[in-house]
Amino acid sequence: MNNFRELVVWQKSVALVTEIYKGTKLFPDNEKFNLVTQMQRAATSIASNIAEGSGRNSSAMFKQFLTISLGSAYELETQIIISNKLFYINDEYCSELIKSVQEIQKMIYGLYNSI
Repeated sequence: MNNFRELVVWQKSVALVTEIYKGTKLFPDNEKFNLVTQMQRAATSIASNIAEGSGRNSSAMFKQFLTISLGSAYELETQIIISNKLFYINDEYCSELIKSVQEIQKMIYGLYNSI
């Protein structure tokens, strides 16, 4: 249906995944199989579901995958807030990440509504 690599929302999602992986390297060891894994998976899921959905042969299927992607974005936003409350990330970095996630959420909504 679409070349997902040309979608700006996918590009921004991949950039967010990279940032999440970098940021979670600083988390304590006891979070490696808890919050770190959840955040990395949620971030990866955003971009992956956009890509997978774009490869489906119907608009309805693409929309379904965008909905999953959006859910992962909200999940990641929550995990970022939790990370900040646990003092794993500072307020400034938390704000930057949330700003990126919310921009992606808006773009997913826009893409969904344009299909």
